[in-house]
Amino acid sequence: MITHIVFFKLKDRSPESIERTAQVLRDMEGKIDELRHLEVGLDVLHSERSYDIALVTKFDSMDDLQAYQVHPVHKKVIEHMTLVREASVSVDYES
Repeated sequence: MITHIVFFKLKDRSPESIERTAQVLRDMEGKIDELRHLEVGLDVLHSERSYDIALVTKFDSMDDLQAYQVHPVHKKVIEHMTLVREASVSVDYES
């Protein structure tokens, strides 16, 4: 299994903006066959070094992760995230 984690820091860090973007991420669930697990977490600490949203996804294989990366539903999410994010970091690992 491959775990893909992305942290997002948004330009607008208001609760409404964060929730709106979290819902965009949640809306991928059930729409991408290769996506085995999707979890969206919102930061509760709100420190200066905190990121606002954590996205945790799991895939059966690297091929499935690659299919997810180019899936039309994910591409629409990327468009949204490009507009709203200040920064993002990711980690991919075998689990």
